[in-house]
Amino acid sequence: MTTGDHAEGSLHEAVGAYALGILDDAEATAFEAHLAGCPACAAELDALAGMEPMLATLREFPGPAAQPMRPAPPDMSTTLINEVAAQRARRRRRTTYLVAAAAALIVGGPAVAVVATSSSTGTHQSAEAHPTSPAEDAFFNHMSQKVSATDPKTRVTATVGTEAKAWGTHTVLELKNVKGPLKCSLIAVGKNGDQETVTSWAVPNWGYGIKDSPHESAKYPLYVHGGTAMPRDRIDHFEVRTFDGKALVDVPA
Repeated sequence: MTTGDHAEGSLHEAVGAYALGILDDAEATAFEAHLAGCPACAAELDALAGMEPMLATLREFPGPAAQPMRPAPPDMSTTLINEVAAQRARRRRRTTYLVAAAAALIVGGPAVAVVATSSSTGTHQSAEAHPTSPAEDAFFNHMSQKVSATDPKTRVTATVGTEAKAWGTHTVLELKNVKGPLKCSLIAVGKNGDQETVTSWAVPNWGYGIKDSPHESAKYPLYVHGGTAMPRDRIDHFEVRTFDGKALVDVPA
């Protein structure tokens, strides 16, 4: 069978799908062009025209295993059901392809946003975008009290903002001039000597708040927030420490 004969045969078999209205626009247009010159398909379509109730039911048939319905002849109803199943299978395959393509775009798209090219070296570095985080928003817009300090040895600068709450103290830390890799904590130290961990974080190799850094993300300070059960008036100071106990900077409350 030639390619043309195969295409013509496929159009002959599309009568049931056309009657059910499950062809897409391109398929329906091709079938209508074929129908204009095919008396056999026109006659079969006329025979189906008075069977709307049955066709409405056939739309819900799961596939070839469904039982034929009267008053259509058994061979015609079976052909219709098989055609519906075939069309549905083709549509499922097309849908699977489109979903896969969309997923590829979703996964691939953000990668463009997080990779930046260094103008000085020509190499690629990972660079995070710098939207305003909830912690940064709280630091600039909701902290009623802020205190800063710079350690003379480590040169790390920290600003701690505090906000009194019924449950204790909401706290936001701005951290600058710190290089990693490090794992750190912000500790609230009470006037009675009690200590509570407010929050913890990791510092990547390139660090935070380093103005002359070649890494774009390292130029921005770190903003993290957390809370302590201590009332604000009972906190003596805050300490920024590494997980192994090294003090980076102390900030008075």
